[in-house]
Amino acid sequence: MPDAGPAVKRAQDLAVPALDAFFTPRSIAVVGASRDPLKLGYVLLDNITRARFAGAVYPVNPHADAVLGLRAFARVDVIPGPVDLAVLTVPAAAVESVIVDCARKGVRAAVVITAGFREASAEGARREQRIVELARAGGVRVIGPNSLGIINTFASLNATFAQAQPDRYEIAVISQSGAMATAILDWARAIDVGFSKFVSLGNMADVSEVELLSYLGDDPQTKLIVAYLEGFTDGRRVLDIARRVTATKPLVMMKVGRSASGARAAQSHTGALASTDAVVDAALRQAGVVRAYTMEELFDYTLAFSYLPLPRGLRLAIVTNAGGPGVMAVDAVERYGLELARLSPDARARLAASLPPAASSANPIDVLGDAPADRYQIAIEVALEDPGVDAVIALLTPQAVTEPERTARLITHLARTSDKPVAAVYMGGDAVARGRLMLDSAHVPAYHYPERAVRAIAAIAHYARFLDETGAARAGGT
Repeated sequence: MPDAGPAVKRAQDLAVPALDAFFTPRSIAVVGASRDPLKLGYVLLDNITRARFAGAVYPVNPHADAVLGLRAFARVDVIPGPVDLAVLTVPAAAVESVIVDCARKGVRAAVVITAGFREASAEGARREQRIVELARAGGVRVIGPNSLGIINTFASLNATFAQAQPDRYEIAVISQSGAMATAILDWARAIDVGFSKFVSLGNMADVSEVELLSYLGDDPQTKLIVAYLEGFTDGRRVLDIARRVTATKPLVMMKVGRSASGARAAQSHTGALASTDAVVDAALRQAGVVRAYTMEELFDYTLAFSYLPLPRGLRLAIVTNAGGPGVMAVDAVERYGLELARLSPDARARLAASLPPAASSANPIDVLGDAPADRYQIAIEVALEDPGVDAVIALLTPQAVTEPERTARLITHLARTSDKPVAAVYMGGDAVARGRLMLDSAHVPAYHYPERAVRAIAAIAHYARFLDETGAARAGGT
């Protein structure tokens, strides 16, 4: 085992570099870079070069002169130029010696992709602790081990082994699970959602969720933070940081391990520490965190906070071409703590004059099953202009004369020209798929079912109320 000397004893007293070395490095060493396309060392190096990282990239492989056309080196500490970030894919038993080399070289940050530490066994836990001691003694910050990697689209950095290369946008994601991280990346790619920063925390042996939340809270390139966590390293500090973050930008968090069995499963996965869920739930709510209980909710809230302005109140208007889904939406309004907007006499008169006699000018506004796009436009315009309406959901089901795509274009136009949030519900399969995709591409959230849309509007409305009640400035949509 490598020996870092007495410096280990002073580890806690040494200052550590800022997290900027992870996200804006000038140079990267990929330790364990491979010429085999089936190995992580190949995929990582390939992702870094494909992202067109502008700095120097150094493959480290003692058995190769070059990897992917780049000169390779036997160890980190023999690289001739400075190295800011090292990404490690070597076997678990070799990580310690690499960390020592990184410290000797002056590397400020290391992402340990390798698994087989605290999450695997007691011996793995001891090895992980030794790595942390060596890193702190040498002034090296560590993300991981057991990490998927990190992304900063604003620096053209993709140091992960994920297949998807995300677009640039103002959402930051931190995930304690690599598998969940890849799922989020794949979902986002499918509907053209991008990210600013993306971090797979792994075991959080050194850099914790607390530090990353604080860093991202101050990041001007991030307007929304989305977190998937299996446990907290320090619950009190998480809440303190969360209160500071939510005063300026939304924080959507999925905290799993809610049940006793789930907590045990989380601990075996990443060695996460669990807390009583009822306590966690109440504390997060008081801190202004929007908690997601399922991946569906996490995605739905992400779209709403990303694309919609914050509403001024809780009053929701529903425009629908089908009675049943309208009733479903009304039920969800009560369930998620919103209010069914009471349309003004003027709004109802305008609707009665413009819609067919059989249509409803109350709320929900039923434009009938034969509604063309123009009828949706009239109803949505009237609802948005009513001062008693804070948000609108346009609900469409495929019927014989429905115009999903033309309606999507009109919904997009009205959403872009209003300061009130407008979301859509396109219920159905192939008949509405293209219209739903058009809405998503135009940054109008398009949900499959009424309950999901209402729940998402409720999330941004309750966050807006939190800002009002705490006196924080409204962040608006991202």
